[in-house]
Amino acid sequence: MRLGWLDKRLASYKTQTKKNRHFLQSLGHALDGALLVVKNERNMRFHILMSVVTIGLGLYLGIGRADWLWIAVAITSVITAEFLNTIVEALVDLTIGSRYDAMAKTAKDVAAGSTLLAAGFAVVIGILIFEPYVRYWIQTH
Repeated sequence: MRLGWLDKRLASYKTQTKKNRHFLQSLGHALDGALLVVKNERNMRFHILMSVVTIGLGLYLGIGRADWLWIAVAITSVITAEFLNTIVEALVDLTIGSRYDAMAKTAKDVAAGSTLLAAGFAVVIGILIFEPYVRYWIQTH
């Protein structure tokens, strides 16, 4: 995925060694980080696609408020886990470089496992929520 404008924006930053001066600066850095994960992590793009599909299905089927809450928890869990996985990978790579290290592999594998766990949780939540709505839709159409 090409985000040339983001690359230019990031390249234009001065090396920042102090805290952000104001909230909008912090927000800009947070947005840059989120966009970098979307740009560089294929799995994040897949999670976002599945989130959009899930939200679309929920809108189409007219799921209830409590169901939306669980969908939001599931989606947020997966996206957060993917962010944390990306952080662990970046820190490990920064620390050890390109050489192999068994502890680095463990850290990366555990971080990836947390994302897998969150995704599994999201699938279970999706099945529990959508199954009765889909069954009803099939019976009425």
